[in-house]
Amino acid sequence: MDRVCAVIVTYNRKELLRECLQAVLSQTRPPDHVLVVDNASTDGTREMLKEEFPEVEVLALPENQGGAGGFHEGMKKAYKEGFDWLWIMDDDTYPEVDALAALLEHKGEAEILVPVQRTSDGSMYGVGYWKGGRYVSARADAFAGGVFRVELFSFVGPLINRRVIADVGLPRAEFFIWFDDVEYALRVRKKGKAVLCVPRSVVNHDFGQFRRVSFMGRNKLRLFHPAWKIYYGARNRGWVVLRSAYAEPRLKSVIAYLVDNLRQCLGDLVYEPDRWVRFTFRCLGIWDAVTGRLGKRYP
Repeated sequence: MDRVCAVIVTYNRKELLRECLQAVLSQTRPPDHVLVVDNASTDGTREMLKEEFPEVEVLALPENQGGAGGFHEGMKKAYKEGFDWLWIMDDDTYPEVDALAALLEHKGEAEILVPVQRTSDGSMYGVGYWKGGRYVSARADAFAGGVFRVELFSFVGPLINRRVIADVGLPRAEFFIWFDDVEYALRVRKKGKAVLCVPRSVVNHDFGQFRRVSFMGRNKLRLFHPAWKIYYGARNRGWVVLRSAYAEPRLKSVIAYLVDNLRQCLGDLVYEPDRWVRFTFRCLGIWDAVTGRLGKRYP
């Protein structure tokens, strides 16, 4: 019987982590082991885990290494301990009760099996393709059928066979946060490995916080994130399209990167009160992508 290790990365969100663990441990086919990677939380996460989830193993990192570093360390440990499959997710991921069982039903068909993400309003998303140098989401109607091939996926519930780790390696810890999952999926794509989306496997996960903004009487919803995160989005995607060997076609990828950053920059300048802070972070990210500087810089 294949052995599954759930790898969950957390940082200062013990209430979300509690809900995530309850969902993971309540699976109709529970994982054989659960490994929580704690990114040096200071909110009592480790104490909560010890008291409420003594059956869960905790990998306590000495400092916050971000989502990318957390997945790198957790997947490395689970791989070394010999697990056949790694089920990875953030602490704000809440799998439906049969999510893991539904993925394992297709374990002989691909080495990476991906669930569908469902938002609080019922929208389905989470997988896509690399087209014209950028991420293109799978069509909504694809989720109504059976399993289908995809290229890009996020680190929100994919089930990854240990052979992928052997052939592709681990996520890039030096990305810290953002685009680490797309970079990994592009490496998988370069190796020609099959990735299957299993629509019957559902995990609950929201995009993030939206807020209503206006300009000259025009209202719209914008996804909110702290300004410093823009740096990592610009830098990590830029590093992939400028310096890696798997963001193909290269010229289209670079053009799409520049166009998307220009569009996002204009949106920040128009709608955001801290527009110049965001502009500065974006420029720093692009510059570090060009020069090849990675690692944690902010906050």
